[in-house]
Amino acid sequence: MLGTIVNTLAIVVGSLLGLFFKKGIPKRYNETLIKALGLAVILIGILNALEAKNILLLIFSLVIGSILGEFLGIEDRLERLGDSIENKVGGLFSSKDSSISKGFVNTSLIYCVGAMAIMGSLESGLANNHETLYAKAVLDGVSSIAFTSSLGIGVLFSSISVFLYQGFITLTASFMKQFLVSSVITEMSSVGGLLILALGLNILEVKKIKVGNMLPAIFIPLIFHIIRSIFHFSY
Repeated sequence: MLGTIVNTLAIVVGSLLGLFFKKGIPKRYNETLIKALGLAVILIGILNALEAKNILLLIFSLVIGSILGEFLGIEDRLERLGDSIENKVGGLFSSKDSSISKGFVNTSLIYCVGAMAIMGSLESGLANNHETLYAKAVLDGVSSIAFTSSLGIGVLFSSISVFLYQGFITLTASFMKQFLVSSVITEMSSVGGLLILALGLNILEVKKIKVGNMLPAIFIPLIFHIIRSIFHFSY
């Protein structure tokens, strides 16, 4: 859990710095900055998605995961949580130019669905190796400065999502060790890359995609591998 704790603290510190710098950055600079970040997010998503080795599995993962996510209403639940946070603390911060809920949902997803979040958490749980999460902490800390200056205080609360999500993967990794082979991790990361790409499109306001409802897709390759191992069929 050490890597996840460091990652969480990096986002908190970066967000606080972003709030400090936000006051001195004109609105037009903030708007340009968030578009630049959106482009960077899209590039990261493409690079991760291109690692896919089994396109058919990736497609089925997206389809099945999206249906499951829609049924569970994950995106709506995240937004309601963001709205709840906004109602409780919104009065402490200026919300004229940004929405706490928007910042919380977008950055929670960005920080959680990437390859580094998945692989780093697995390495932390399987081998007590925190190096990937330390590297992610640096990246998240720096990006949270930029995101907070553009999206506001909601980014700070995404640290809670990171702690719970990565912590869960880390703690459960040891129980799933026999199924977490490199090919499964690669496919999980590839699905995550496509979701990051979709988040980039959301940030650029090209098209509103309910990425939260697609989150279960990341874990479909693992579920598929478990089923395949039990019933001994090939693909």
